[in-house]
Amino acid sequence: MTEDIRLVVLDMAGTTVADGGLVEQAFAVAAGELGVEPGSADHTRKLDHVRATMGESKISVFRHLFGEESLARRANAAFEKAYGELVDGGRLVPIAGAREAIEELQAGGRTVVLTTGFARVTQDAILDALGWQGLVPLTLCPADAGGRGRPYPDMVLEAFLRTKAAEGVQQVAVVGDTSYDMLSGVRAGAGVVAGVLTGAHGDEVLRAAGAGHVLGSVAELPALLDGPTGGEPLAGDDPFPRDNPLPGDNPLPGADPHPGAGR
Repeated sequence: MTEDIRLVVLDMAGTTVADGGLVEQAFAVAAGELGVEPGSADHTRKLDHVRATMGESKISVFRHLFGEESLARRANAAFEKAYGELVDGGRLVPIAGAREAIEELQAGGRTVVLTTGFARVTQDAILDALGWQGLVPLTLCPADAGGRGRPYPDMVLEAFLRTKAAEGVQQVAVVGDTSYDMLSGVRAGAGVVAGVLTGAHGDEVLRAAGAGHVLGSVAELPALLDGPTGGEPLAGDDPFPRDNPLPGDNPLPGADPHPGAGR
């Protein structure tokens, strides 16, 4: 039941933070760095892949797009730099009611953790821009969880282990705006996996990836978790088993030694 949730793991961009399409803008800079012409068929194909894999660590996306590791790293570095400059330019705002929801959840005795697929330097830039440093007791990026970002469950499980806020994973809620957020929650065994409609993916995609709830925004989350019935049940099966991965899901053996940016 949702009122048993003790730990809430929230995505950032698209879920608690509105970035106004900065991911696509930063990708255009990174693609240009590697000679991809804006408006070309190649640029369109690559941008379509970026859109389809929102939520995945961007170093994994760039590996898929450019193949060679050195090129992927160049693209990722250019992406992080461009995104950071856009953040510094004041292009970020909180999702309406997000801070209030976080504060309400914590005032009610729940622990909140903010997670992202971005690198730590980019995550900190976002937190600084919003004045959110210290808002929650823990923020995590892929490097903090051994290097693997979504759709792996590592950041959710790292939040569970570090905070010790929940007795079991069934007392964890995972909330995000992409199919990769949903899949990471399902794979972690979270008791609540909820999608929000303020970011990359819509109701159908979120539910197909395992969302047991779809909210208009994160502002509705406190009411959901304090509800009397627990809402819709969470499907227990992984909707994307390893022999049928998500588009753009390119698992590598072991941890990613070069964690990068992502939503």
